[in-house]
Amino acid sequence: MVRIFTLTLSPSLDSATITAQIYPEGKLRCSAPVFEPGGGGINVARAITHLGGKATAIFPAGGATGEHLVTLLADEQVPVQTVDAHDWTRQNLHVHVESNSEQYRFVMPGATLSDDEFRQLEEKVLAIESGSILVISGSLPPGVKTDKLTQLIQAAQRQGIRCIVDSSGDALTAALALGGIELVKPNQKELSALVKRDLTQPDDVRTAAEELVKSGKAHRVVVSLGPQGALAVDATGFVQVVPPPMKSQSTVGAGDSMVGAMTLKLAQGASLQEMTRYGVAAGSAATINQGTRLCSLADTDKIYQYLAKS
Repeated sequence: MVRIFTLTLSPSLDSATITAQIYPEGKLRCSAPVFEPGGGGINVARAITHLGGKATAIFPAGGATGEHLVTLLADEQVPVQTVDAHDWTRQNLHVHVESNSEQYRFVMPGATLSDDEFRQLEEKVLAIESGSILVISGSLPPGVKTDKLTQLIQAAQRQGIRCIVDSSGDALTAALALGGIELVKPNQKELSALVKRDLTQPDDVRTAAEELVKSGKAHRVVVSLGPQGALAVDATGFVQVVPPPMKSQSTVGAGDSMVGAMTLKLAQGASLQEMTRYGVAAGSAATINQGTRLCSLADTDKIYQYLAKS
C-alpha cells in the first residue's frame, strides 16, 4: 500500500479536564487531566492508526512537553520522525463544563521554529519515497512564513510526493496556487474565500469546488458542511454524504479524524464516494466522544455501514 506521512509544524500536548461550572475569580475544581497528542498532522496520523492503517508523523519536539508528546505517540504505536526544537512544545487546555455541557478550548501559540529546525524537517520530508502521501496539516508557527511552506510543498511535489493540505487562510490559498494538491477540505466559509464570492445558492458550493478541480489547483475538494456532512468533487463528478443524526459531545478532533480516514482510503485507491463516506463516518465518530478523543474503528465502521445502506 502507498505509504503515508504527516507533517505538523505546530504540534501540541493537549490536556482535557472537567469542571462542575465555570465563573470568574474563584477556584475551579477540576478532574484529573487527560493528556493526548495534539496538532493537525499528528492527529491525522493517530486517526489513521486508530482505523487500522499506518502513518509516520513528522514534527518538531522541544522540552518536557515535547518528550511527553513523543511518549504518548509511542503508547499509541504511531511511528514518528522528530526534530529537536529549542522552544518547548506548546500545551493546550480543553475544559468540559458539567452544568451546561459547554466546551472551552484554550489554544496556545505554537513554539517558534528556527530556520535550522525547519531545514531539518524539510530534509525528513524530502527523504520520503516518490508516490507516498504527505498530509500537511495545522497552523504555521512563529518563524515560518507562507512562502517557506509553499517552497517545501513544491519541492515535495517535484519528487513525486502526493501532498494533501489541511489548512486555512493564506497558507491554503498559497498551496492551491501551486496546483496539483491531492486533496483539500475547506469548510463553506473557507471555500467562499478561495473563490472570492458568496456561496448562497443551492449549487454554489458544488460549482465553486468544481472550479478548483477544473483549474488544476486540487485533484479532490471535500467541502465540510458540519451537520450536513460533506460535498466532494473530483474530475469524475461529485457526491454529497449526510451523516446520521447523532448527539454530539465534542467537535474536537472531528476534522482531523475525517482527513485521516479519507487519506487512508485514498492510499487504498478507493472511489470518491467511498473515501467521502469513510471520512464523514470517522468525523461523526469523533463527535460522540467527550474531550479531545479521536474516532474509533468500531464507531467509524458502524456509521460507515449505515451510510453505505442509505
